[in-house]
Amino acid sequence: MDRAALNAFLDREFPQIAGQIRVEALDQALVARLIVGPQHLRPGGTVSGPAIFALADVAIYLAILARIGEVALAVTTNASVDFMRKPQAGRDLLADCRILKLGRTLAVGECLIRSDGGSDIVARCSMTYSIPPKRA
Repeated sequence: MDRAALNAFLDREFPQIAGQIRVEALDQALVARLIVGPQHLRPGGTVSGPAIFALADVAIYLAILARIGEVALAVTTNASVDFMRKPQAGRDLLADCRILKLGRTLAVGECLIRSDGGSDIVARCSMTYSIPPKRA
């Protein structure tokens, strides 16, 4: 799947986050953007942990789909997030994701999340997904 197909899939299958997460680039890695709005903030005006987790989860999921095609029922089976520093205020977040292992039934990916325009890593995420068997 290319960038346009991934964004269309996201809008169609996940309307609850439509317009919030977009695939920005897709080559060796996938770059996804969280368009930060008031719903993503916690007290103090910084992006909340759940919003950062959601960006990582969706971005790695899309990086997998970019490789295997539209498999809507691939699901997260393990997740680890290291929150390293506060995101920069008023900035979108970018997740730079890559697939570390892609097997028939499991895929492992990681991403580094930064504030748009910043170089400091906000969070490092590692996730494993279960890929359902293909039906004949």
